[in-house]
Amino acid sequence: MSTQRYSVTPHPIETLLAWVKSGEIAIPEIQRPFVWSATKVRDFLDSLYRGYPVGYLIAWRNPTVRLKDGTLSAGKRILIDGQQRVTALRAALLGEEVLDENYARKRIHIAFNPQEERFEVRNSAIARDPAWIDDISRLFAPDAYLGDFVDDYVEKNPDTDRKQVGRILERLKKIVNNHIGLIELAEDLDIETVTEIFIRVNSAGVELSQADFAMSKIAVNETYGGHLLRKAIDYFCHLARNPEFYIHIEKNDTEFARSEFWPKMKWLKDFNDDLYDPDYTDMLRVAFTTRFGRGRLQDLVALLSGRNFETRQYEEAIVEDSFARLKDGIHAFINETHFKRFVMILRSAGFITGNMITSHNAVNFAYILYLRGRSEGIAADELERIVRRWYAMSILTGRYTTHPETVFDLDIRQIESHGIARYTEAVLSSELSDSFWTTLLPQLMETSSLQSPYFVAFKAAQVCLGDRGFLSTNITVRDLILNHGDHHHIFPRKYLQQLGLSRGRYNQIANFVIAQSEINIAIGDTPPHIYFKELWDQVNGGPKKYGGITDPETLGRNLEENCIPLAVLDGDVPDYDSFLAERRRLMALRIKQWFERL
Repeated sequence: MSTQRYSVTPHPIETLLAWVKSGEIAIPEIQRPFVWSATKVRDFLDSLYRGYPVGYLIAWRNPTVRLKDGTLSAGKRILIDGQQRVTALRAALLGEEVLDENYARKRIHIAFNPQEERFEVRNSAIARDPAWIDDISRLFAPDAYLGDFVDDYVEKNPDTDRKQVGRILERLKKIVNNHIGLIELAEDLDIETVTEIFIRVNSAGVELSQADFAMSKIAVNETYGGHLLRKAIDYFCHLARNPEFYIHIEKNDTEFARSEFWPKMKWLKDFNDDLYDPDYTDMLRVAFTTRFGRGRLQDLVALLSGRNFETRQYEEAIVEDSFARLKDGIHAFINETHFKRFVMILRSAGFITGNMITSHNAVNFAYILYLRGRSEGIAADELERIVRRWYAMSILTGRYTTHPETVFDLDIRQIESHGIARYTEAVLSSELSDSFWTTLLPQLMETSSLQSPYFVAFKAAQVCLGDRGFLSTNITVRDLILNHGDHHHIFPRKYLQQLGLSRGRYNQIANFVIAQSEINIAIGDTPPHIYFKELWDQVNGGPKKYGGITDPETLGRNLEENCIPLAVLDGDVPDYDSFLAERRRLMALRIKQWFERL
């Protein structure tokens, strides 16, 4: 018995383009920017003209869905690989416009020189040169007559051979008769299998995520407004990063500008905060998990297809309900009040710049908590406290680092069973026990990555606790982070290099403080036992060499805020490894102090 779950059939390009135009094959990415360059389109056509292989297209037929009247729908084919190639053909041969990276519509003009049998992207010189047919799409127009093209070309180029020109242009026109293989996947394949097939067949090894498949399902369903929902997700992500994109939407997509989504996201044109710039995967995760109480995006794909998890059948009523709930979730995500207050909560926890956000999955679930809490009517101050503490715990424990969907699913189901407040408090108590702060966290901080969640959490703690920069009198860590202050080695790098230490050893996060550049420069390569002694002399009437601190009490407080053992002021500077161990312990306690205030 055969186990083959797909068919491979060669089809003429002309047939494939007709299927796309009629909707038999749906291109889910058709409303997204065309990422190929014009020169890549040129090279693609040249390969077709010369008969070179151009790869396969991969289509996955939508499941057959039972409609309300009891009849069965015929599922469309969704093109999941080959979208750029098909779009390139439609642009170059049929003269259709594509959307550029700014979502503006533009034409791609590919020219052809019959004498050299060469393709080129049209420019002003080519447009003036009679040796070129400046736009080959004219040759493929339904009413185009090859003889007229040949006559016109020979008239402009009298030294050419009419028969030769005719043969070459006929060969060009027959490009649409070339065959491209279409791999059609069985409609009952699950999402993981489809993904695996795509990865194995695609020569570039590009991995499609479950979010990609979900977006495909959304885009091709116009019955329930999927094409507009898809645009809402794409446009929000683009606007969040580039508010100036606002004008492009209003000018180039009047249909969307009239939709229910546009008025609810226009506020982004005046919002220049880059703390949380979601992509479409983030938006889908948050909207889906919030409204469906599930954490696996493969379930969203199934629900958008109409799958009844109990009967294992596909029903139109489930498609309709799933689109309505997802749209509701997207509306909640893009709501100005929701989004701005959530970002404010992150900032209030000390995460004040975009590079302090090291885990989008942790942010996503924190936003899910916020939206769920809002819908459940949890008091604002209590909800803010829950979200801050959960996010801090998530990054410190790496809760969503591996197998995030599994943990999303677990957490949201437990929240539905036990409620937000009860479940989150139980997890926080379990994950952040006394031994976490005193034993595990100091061990985890044995790293040289400045982007490690532990160093980021330490900086957030210093921001929230109002700590001053290392040896600063008034400049805070907050000020320094916002103005790109230095990461200063307490044991200077060159000093440790001279002792034979490797990069991973001298760049331990426990050897870094946030400092003004002037202080960093003043210390330079001075060994710690020397500059700490000079500091002690400075606060006892000696010359000022390192910042403006001039009394022992202020200096002691500054060292405590920066988690540096006070013993260094007694001339008792420990060896490097002992210093790192003690500072990790102090940093962990500072992070604990911060967490308890969140």
